[in-house]
Amino acid sequence: MHLLHPADYVIVAIYLLVVVAVCVRVTRKSPDADELFLAGRSLGAGVIGLSLFASNISSTTLIGLPGAAWATGISVANYEWMAALVLVFTAVFVAPVLIGRRITTVPELLEQRFDARLRKYLSATSLLLSVLLDTAGSLYAGALVMMLFVPGLSLGPTCAALAVFAGLYTAAGGLRAVAYTDVLQALVLLVGSAILFVLVFGQFDYSWAQVTAQVPADKLSLIRPLDDPALPWLGTLLGLPILGFYYWTMNQYVCQRLLGARDIGTAGRGALIAAALKLLPLFLMVLPGAMAVALFSDLDRPDTVFPRLIGTFAPPGLAGLMIAGLLAAIMSSVDSALNSASTLVICDFVQPRRPRLDAKALARLGRYTTLGMMVLAALWAPAIDRFPGLFAYLQQGFAYVTSPLVAIFALGMLSKRLTANAALAGLITGHAVSAAWFVATQLGWLQVHFTIVAGVLLGVTLVAAWVWQALLGGRASAAQLASVDARHVAPAPAYVRLGALVLTAATAALVIAFW
Repeated sequence: MHLLHPADYVIVAIYLLVVVAVCVRVTRKSPDADELFLAGRSLGAGVIGLSLFASNISSTTLIGLPGAAWATGISVANYEWMAALVLVFTAVFVAPVLIGRRITTVPELLEQRFDARLRKYLSATSLLLSVLLDTAGSLYAGALVMMLFVPGLSLGPTCAALAVFAGLYTAAGGLRAVAYTDVLQALVLLVGSAILFVLVFGQFDYSWAQVTAQVPADKLSLIRPLDDPALPWLGTLLGLPILGFYYWTMNQYVCQRLLGARDIGTAGRGALIAAALKLLPLFLMVLPGAMAVALFSDLDRPDTVFPRLIGTFAPPGLAGLMIAGLLAAIMSSVDSALNSASTLVICDFVQPRRPRLDAKALARLGRYTTLGMMVLAALWAPAIDRFPGLFAYLQQGFAYVTSPLVAIFALGMLSKRLTANAALAGLITGHAVSAAWFVATQLGWLQVHFTIVAGVLLGVTLVAAWVWQALLGGRASAAQLASVDARHVAPAPAYVRLGALVLTAATAALVIAFW
């Protein structure tokens, strides 16, 4: 256990007070439904970009990335630079559709293309992932570190306390409170992580030659062999784009910021800002974890690498800033997941059944829903302790569940032939195969890396959808096809496309440098 200095507690307290002050400032008025869920569609590019980054760089990431790097090497950073490429794609091709269609939730787009069944299917699945993976995982990771630094804490009550703090201001202020506090939290995350990187790199006299001499070469390589147990190169090419596509283009938890943008150009700029920031975790979070291989030989599990780095190298005051950064990560992830879950419940399930409810009533139900989701996540979070590692728990969960969703979403956007019946049947088939494969994996019958499994499941679902289309027949209506007709959507501005090219080149340079 690493005890904090009194100065550290002061810094953490100041951070929490600032968060509360920001929340009070942006939630002085009781928000209606549009304000609660989409911040009145008035978010600027900087707020969107920083909020996207902060929501994604959660406590699970702060704990999981250094831990995975310590255990298996820096190839875990492939999730980060691949996310940058997906965000570039989102800025150019997806954001114009989302903003142009004036939708409130991503599943709403599936209803426009297919029917209400597909909307509810995606919404229900997103809710499950949001509560059991995003929110619960963030609470668990945060509680793990708080228990290490604060004597006497236990897992369950700590998860509950973190959930209550984030849940209350999310319910009170909605997306605007979430987005503006995320800006503060992103800055704290970046500063805290940068300081930790400098402190850890200083143990090697700021010499990359010393790092390469003391850390095994296989732990400093992004692209790994096909038989690599952590992340084979085929999984990087197949699985990571699929996981990234779901996370950054279909996940309400993330896309809600884009949906709250003022216009297409603002959404595109925000996505590009987030893409640029996603190139930083390799340096700020992953490399310190890999360097820890040469610094610590007595660690029991990867999830303790980050708190051990803080407890060992951060002096009084700076350790408090690191803990504030961790709390920022927890808050930004939990508030985002709770707000998106509430949006999905109200907009995809309640509002279609109760169309006469006014905006104030919907907002009130949204706040109650946020608090309900908070309770569910807090109850599930301690159960994650039974899994071997936090990062594996998250990524495997996404790989098995999201691949069929991505297949049908992409096919619906690209094909004019696929009907709603065939799409639903294909999706159910894909998830049936996914469930069977997951069970076989747990029983030891199949041992294929989950990133490769994601690619196979995508292919199976695509084939199943076409088979069902041939068997069931039928044609999509003109109204359904109009929902994905590019002629009905304004393209991304030229400056967004130029920024996308620059960031793509920067990402390629980073990968080549650490190949």
